[in-house]
Order: sequence, then structure tokens, then C-alpha cells
Amino acid sequence: MAGCVIVRVTILGCCGSIPGPDRAASGYLLEAGGFTMGIDLGNGTLARLQAVRDPFELDALLLSHLHPDHCADFSALTVLRRYHPAPPFDTRERRLPVYAPSQAPARLANAYAPHESERLETDLSDVFEFHALHHGVLRVGPFQVTAVPVTHPTESFGVRVTDGARTFAYTGDTGECPALDELAEGADVLLAEATWTHADDRPPGLHLSGRQAGELAARARVGRLLLTHVAPWTDGEAVLREARSRYDGPVRLVEQGAVYDI
Repeated sequence: MAGCVIVRVTILGCCGSIPGPDRAASGYLLEAGGFTMGIDLGNGTLARLQAVRDPFELDALLLSHLHPDHCADFSALTVLRRYHPAPPFDTRERRLPVYAPSQAPARLANAYAPHESERLETDLSDVFEFHALHHGVLRVGPFQVTAVPVTHPTESFGVRVTDGARTFAYTGDTGECPALDELAEGADVLLAEATWTHADDRPPGLHLSGRQAGELAARARVGRLLLTHVAPWTDGEAVLREARSRYDGPVRLVEQGAVYDI
């Protein structure tokens, strides 16, 4: 929808790998023109979502991958949509669209199952409408979303989102890979994971350092760099210094609860 300005990205949580003290794991809201898309829903993010928005106001949810720090609160969202005594609409008539890796229906059902005997029989399609992500473009409300497979131990995607006027890119969890340049090229805002500081012995194909996130932002000529997914045992200020040493544009370490215009 050309001309519909992406209003804001809200940080529900930004702690990497696990939640930290009073800090939720990964979760974000991207909003434009009255449409709200959740991106990831890690440990603690549903609580943060309820603090800023009615969860029933979510119009769509996108999960970059199925590690718990990016999707653990999906089970709680299932309980909310199935058992809230007075929802604002019939959640079975108005299922929430969920865009996620191909194994999401089965793996999220297994995570939700109340006990072992129900694991294989649990089906979440009564309140969710699942769509498998793949390398390509899809329309989600006012957004054109390009999903790009990235390098991580499980099926993982970065996403590039545009409304025709502004472009937001999110790396998800990833090690260095050529796909990141496609993802970030010319984006107005790049939300990049930066789990740790740089070292030559970091395991490949897992996460980015602050330095690598800064190099990506510089190489892709992005307008602004936002750093996220810093692990609770990592010095965030050191990660920020690394990014600034490689990228001379605006860069910030995101904060839980912060709202950034795009």
C-alpha cells in the first residue's frame, strides 16, 4: 500500500538467547495504518505486550524461527485465544494469521500440549491460521514482506518489510551469510541481532557480533542501525562500540519498551 507510512516498531523484549533479569527475550510490534504485526514472541513478551496493547489487537504474527527465545510465549497466546472468558470477537471465526517456518504447526502444538498423551493430537488451527515462510514475497496487511532464509542451526528467516515508502529489515538470529546483504540493502532501519562481542573463535553460523552488525549496516547503506538480542552475559556497551567502529550512521542499542519511528 504505497504511501502508508510505517509508524513505529515497539520493543517488547530484546534479550538474547534467554530472558534476563526483568528483561524479556525477543519480541517486536510493527505498526502502520492501524495494522499491528507481531514479530517473534519469546519468553516474557506476552506480559510486555499486555502492558502496552490488548493482545487481541494483533492482526498478524510472524515468527523468524522456532527457538524458545523467539516463540516460547506462543503457548500462552494460545491459552488466551482459546480460553479468555470474554474475547472481543470469536477467535475461532477470526483466527490469527501466523507466518512461521514450515514445522511451526507441529512444533508449537507439541510445546503447548498439556500433557504427553495429547502431544501428537494437539491442533492449534482452531484459533490460528498457519502460513509457511519461504524465500519470497508475501502480503501481510499493508506490508510487503520478503522472507529471506538466513544461517542458524534451525530453519530461520530474516524479513524485509516495506509499505512502498519506507523499509524495515530484521535479521532474526543468524551468522554471517550472503543473504543478509539482500535483506538489508538500502533499508531505512535495520534491526540486527548482535549477541556477542567479536572474537575469531566464535562458532560460525550462529550469531552476529556488534562488529559484524556494523559492517553489514555500512555495506548495505542502511539509514539507521538498531542492535538487539544482546545476551544477558554480554556487555551491551561493548557491542555498541563495535558497531559504531564499523558503521558511521545512527546506531542504538534498543531498550525494552522503547518505540522507534521508521
